[in-house]
Amino acid sequence: MSLDFGGLTGSLVSLSDDRPDPADIDYPARDDALNPDPAQIPDPADIGPGRVRTEAELEQIAEAAAEKLADASTDEILTWAAETFGNRLAVACSMANTVGPEYTARFQPGVDVLFLETGYHFAETLEVRDQLAAKGTVSVKNVRNRETVAQHEANFTAGKPYEIDTDACCGARKVMPLNAALDGYEAWVTGMRRSDSASRANTPIVQWDRSHKMVKINAFANWTLQEIERWAAENEALINPLHYDGYPSIGCGPCTRRVAPGEDARAGRWAGSGKTECGIHL
Repeated sequence: MSLDFGGLTGSLVSLSDDRPDPADIDYPARDDALNPDPAQIPDPADIGPGRVRTEAELEQIAEAAAEKLADASTDEILTWAAETFGNRLAVACSMANTVGPEYTARFQPGVDVLFLETGYHFAETLEVRDQLAAKGTVSVKNVRNRETVAQHEANFTAGKPYEIDTDACCGARKVMPLNAALDGYEAWVTGMRRSDSASRANTPIVQWDRSHKMVKINAFANWTLQEIERWAAENEALINPLHYDGYPSIGCGPCTRRVAPGEDARAGRWAGSGKTECGIHL
């Protein structure tokens, strides 16, 4: 199926009903095919340029910016972020869309974009990642556990990790690798939006990230989904085709379902489990 994402035409997996059920995909085999030499998987701890400021200095910067930028525009927020942190600023992106990275790159050209490659993504998500990298305006960094998917699943003898222990699975494939990668930066830009869910309704613009001991910049917190779509259309950013197939929030294939009318955008994530976050924002 050939789709046009704002001027970029790519050959993507069909969104028809005969698309393989994520539960039926052999993820270890796919991972082996994509990473034939596991020794070449980069250590996430080696991705960033490293920090030059102390933890106390970064916390002071975060506290001052939280007050100064509480009502600032996205342009003002990202101008400040680029001027303050330069190449020690990273953007986290799930590839549901590429508005965050592409908008940030206007202020910090070539900004590092951290993509959590869990080994369980939809094919469409990987395609969006590859198309963003091909644009050349940002530097896409695959952040992943150095264990292959096969090695990861071997740790869970009772069944598939995403079925029997989602917290442990997310911890190994998302939280631990991202923690290691973020140690090499002083600040990160997230795609968190207050309209995503009730649990994110009070997301601040800038905050001290106690978990990662760095500055966290939620530059798009005030944006609506419609504003994301409009900016993408007007600026040739990419939208994951799953977005138009009932997936306003996109995670790993086995743990993400379509959202029903009236549900919040993240209702399809870990549906039925009571889980609302993978852990990287906790």
